Amino acid sequence: MEKLIKPLSGYLALVAALACAVLSVICFVNVEGADGTNNPLFIILGIVLVIAFFFLLKGLMIINPNHSRVLNFFGKYVGTVKENGLFFVNPLFSTVRVSLRSDNLQGQTLKVNDKMGNPIEIGAVIVWQVGDTYKATYDVTNYASYVRTQSEAAVRHLAGSFPYDNLEDEGADITLREGGDTVNRILEQELTDRLAPAGIVIKEARISHLAYASEIAGAMLQRQQATAIVAARAKIVEGAVGMVEMALQKLSEKDIVELDNEKKAAMVSNLMVVLCGEKAAAPVLNTGTLYQ
Repeated sequence: MEKLIKPLSGYLALVAALACAVLSVICFVNVEGADGTNNPLFIILGIVLVIAFFFLLKGLMIINPNHSRVLNFFGKYVGTVKENGLFFVNPLFSTVRVSLRSDNLQGQTLKVNDKMGNPIEIGAVIVWQVGDTYKATYDVTNYASYVRTQSEAAVRHLAGSFPYDNLEDEGADITLREGGDTVNRILEQELTDRLAPAGIVIKEARISHLAYASEIAGAMLQRQQATAIVAARAKIVEGAVGMVEMALQKLSEKDIVELDNEKKAAMVSNLMVVLCGEKAAAPVLNTGTLYQ
C-alpha cells in the first residue's frame, strides 16, 4: 500500500553542499605549506569535502506541483513524497517520478457488435489520474498502457451489453443511443473496477462517438425513416377519425342536413381521403343531387 513520507528540507542540505564545495577549494589551494611540501591533512580533508558535496547534491530532490516521487532502497519500497518543494533524501534511494495530474484519454473509434449483433462504431473520452502511486509503480508494468488497454476492453464490453436502440429490442430499458448519463455512469463504474489494481482514479467517462457501421448505416437509416413515417401516419389517421366524428356530430346536432348511412359512408370516405392524403385534394363540384 501507498505510504506517504515527508523528507528533510533540502535548503539546509543545499547550503551544506555549497559550503563543502567552498571549503574543498580552500583546502586544495592551501595544500602546499610554507616550506614547499604538501600537507596530507589538507589533501584528505579536501577529498572528504568533495565526496560530501556530491553526496549532498545527489540527495537533493525537487518535486513540482501535482507530481510525486516513489522512493526505493535496494528493492524495498520506502514511501512516496507528494509534497512540493526542495527536499533531501538518502542519496542511495532510487526515485521514480509519477505525475498526479489529470489526463485525457481519447480512445480510438472501435468497431464492435451491440447486444443484438449489429455492427456499430463507438468511442469514449476518459479523464483519469493516478491515485495510488505504489500500485501504479509496482503492481503494473506501465500504468499508462494499462489504462489504454483496459479502457478499450471496457468500451467493447459496454457496447456488447446494450442494444444500439430499441428498434429490435423494444423492451430494452437502456440503449446506447438514448441511455445518456446512465450509460456514462455504467462505463465510469466499469472503468473504476478495471483500473483499481493500477491505482487509477476515473474522474469522468463519456461516450464521444456512436454510430452504426458504414455497411449497415444506410439500411438502418431507411428503417428509422420508415418507423417515423408509420408513427406519423398513425397520428394523422387518429386525428382524421376524430375530425370526421366531430363533423358528423355537429351536422346531426344542428340539423344542417339529414344523412342516411349511405351518405355518411360517402362523406366519411371523402373526408378521410382529404385529411390523410399527402397532397392537397382537388375538389369536384356537384351541380346535381347528392346521388348524381
